Amino acid sequence: MSEIHLRESSSSDSNPKTKPRPKTSSIPVPFTYNPSDDGTDENLLILLHGLGDTQVPFGKLGRQLKLPQTATLALRAPERIPFLYEEAFQWYTSFDPLGELLERPNPTPALELLARVLAHLAADCAWPPHRIHLFGFAQGGTVAAEAALAWWNAELAAQRADSPHALRPLGSVVSVCGPLLSYPTLARACPTPLLLFHRPPPAGTALPASALASFKKGFGHVVEVKMRGESMPRSEDEWRLIMQFWSEHLGRRQMDGLYEVMSGTAA
Repeated sequence: MSEIHLRESSSSDSNPKTKPRPKTSSIPVPFTYNPSDDGTDENLLILLHGLGDTQVPFGKLGRQLKLPQTATLALRAPERIPFLYEEAFQWYTSFDPLGELLERPNPTPALELLARVLAHLAADCAWPPHRIHLFGFAQGGTVAAEAALAWWNAELAAQRADSPHALRPLGSVVSVCGPLLSYPTLARACPTPLLLFHRPPPAGTALPASALASFKKGFGHVVEVKMRGESMPRSEDEWRLIMQFWSEHLGRRQMDGLYEVMSGTAA
């Protein structure tokens, strides 16, 4: 068994314990924001719903997860699905004029929205990019992964233009049944850890056979979880695997006067 040692930690003044709420003037879509239940906003989990949904159930999911030291932000997709009476939204145009799903949709509007949201969170709400985590289902999972790659590509471009620029990857991505639309051609793989949770055929949300290879081309650290069933994770066993991933990648602020338990390290 590893030795257990204690070390005192202190929080950083540049990363305040509580963060300002996102502003409706800076996020051009409806959203649900929940500060951390324990009063320490160390991480932010952004939740992106699937095709035909809204931010409301994902706002409730964010509260139910009760992740320690983690605020949640559920965004609504920007485009309403045409010809439907109910509240149903899409992250990008998904259907042709005949109502058939597009084979090659263009996610640019969603990525521009996420870039604007991430810039606001980092510049105005004091969220370090490595403490921002993305979770998306189906089309929302696609947008989460594509947005993380777009953010990383922009960081690489900024470094090329300004060599002292320190690269700032996002904290993590969980994509549930959401494939990439692009085939990444980055100069350096994105270091943001990604968990791909998906369903094998004959599930309606089964991914293309090439999906995992595309993720591994773009991300340097990919965890695959494949479990039978349909749609979102529902059972305790399914959520346990996602929770384990978050436990490895969510930050933990050590409060003044408390000690951090360190395993297998020198005092």
